[in-house]
Amino acid sequence: MDTGTHIVMGIALGGLATLDPAVHSDPTLFNAVLVGTVIGSHAPDFDTVFKLKNNATYIRHHRGASHSLPAIVLWGLLVSSVIYLFVPEVSYLHLWLWTFLAVCIHVFVDLFNAYGTQAFRPFTNKWIAKGFINTFDPYIFFLNIAGIAAWALGANPGYTWLIIYTVIVLYYMKRYMDKREIVKKIMEYYPDTVEIATSPTMKQNYWRVAITTEDKFYVGTVENRHIEIVDEFWKVPLPDNPIINIAKTDKNIQAFLNFSPVYRWEINYFDAFTEIRFIDLRYRSKSYYPFVAVVQIDENEEIISSYTGWIFSEHKLQRKLYVGDTTV
Repeated sequence: MDTGTHIVMGIALGGLATLDPAVHSDPTLFNAVLVGTVIGSHAPDFDTVFKLKNNATYIRHHRGASHSLPAIVLWGLLVSSVIYLFVPEVSYLHLWLWTFLAVCIHVFVDLFNAYGTQAFRPFTNKWIAKGFINTFDPYIFFLNIAGIAAWALGANPGYTWLIIYTVIVLYYMKRYMDKREIVKKIMEYYPDTVEIATSPTMKQNYWRVAITTEDKFYVGTVENRHIEIVDEFWKVPLPDNPIINIAKTDKNIQAFLNFSPVYRWEINYFDAFTEIRFIDLRYRSKSYYPFVAVVQIDENEEIISSYTGWIFSEHKLQRKLYVGDTTV
């Protein structure tokens, strides 16, 4: 989920914690728990700091180790322990339990969008992306905002959040059923389908889909349960040749291939260099595929420029690849 949603969910969990008699009866413990749930709800995304280094490092690590099973335990201990240093008179057990729950919920809800996480590391590095909740879902966000407003106006926070999160659980079930129906229809149209990547949007009735069959990739939309295919590509495996092997040594290409399960590739030849481009098919937007990785290799088989990330125009991509005479 996005940062704003994680934060309001942290506030919500702090309110729900008042159902715990120990928290309800101790204002100091309540304040400590509220700080713990808000920080814990965001802590796994502290790996955003990798973006300061470069996009490749960020893409390779974001929602990776920081969302793993060991990290969930460590975040809970770290955040609660730091808070406990300032209020050693409170019950550490209750502080840790609610902070740990906030971290768990953060990672759990991230499993359901199209980006996903590597939540089951170290047992598997597979990206888990269920793809039926948008990264920013206005219904979830504003339900939390409504709960905060009701709390501020004097409503019982514990029961308020219990009701709201019952509604949110039902909403998740509804979105899961929506996705299951989409998958069922796609399987009827393309019985040789081997994988379906769904990307919900902020519109309840509008989804993006990327379909992998034995021979082709299909990119489409689903609106009001009607499936429209807007692009299709032959499924061509990466060749084992020198230029591709050089490209695969680049950190940007490695980050892209580590993250993207559904992509196509192309090779373009220019006078001064050869360009290899990898295009993720899951995120088509307005006839453009914004998540790419590009590497340019000169006639001496040296990598002269590369980039991976979200780009919404060819002009901006070329600016990322070159800044004056200096490669990025």
